[in-house]
Amino acid sequence: MDTPKNLICIMYDKDAEQAARFYAEVFPNSSVGAVHRAPADYPSGQAGDVLTVEFTVLGIPCIGVNGGPYFKHTEAFSFQIATEDQAETDKYWNAIVNNNGKESMCGWCKDRWGVSWQITPRTLTEAMSRGGDEAKRAFTAMMNMRKIDVAAIDEARRG
Repeated sequence: MDTPKNLICIMYDKDAEQAARFYAEVFPNSSVGAVHRAPADYPSGQAGDVLTVEFTVLGIPCIGVNGGPYFKHTEAFSFQIATEDQAETDKYWNAIVNNNGKESMCGWCKDRWGVSWQITPRTLTEAMSRGGDEAKRAFTAMMNMRKIDVAAIDEARRG
């Protein structure tokens, strides 16, 4: 695979390959590409340790770098996954949270490696783009949720 001109680089402590394989298993149009290993010993590792992993998440090219514990993830970066219905929302939310991840509010969660995910049903995005009272009702309903409840958002949209 040719390296794209632009890709998302995500730092991990030491398990970029494990994370990439999890993402490829959970999300369609996702895969693990080349795994690059250290050619010699270095200050924090040995020859043969995984340094970088090329992967895609829902068609988005990424590279995972095992950079040690120095670089921590924050919500300043997240993957936002648009879902079609409650079943798809549940599938991705549960895959992340039930794999030693953590729930947060308003459709946000973190995977076991600390990477943030927004599992966002399209009905919520559509309501927000319409603006006005519909957006306000959907937004207010969302503010009380962890995982987004599609039926509750749809009900709020209707008023």
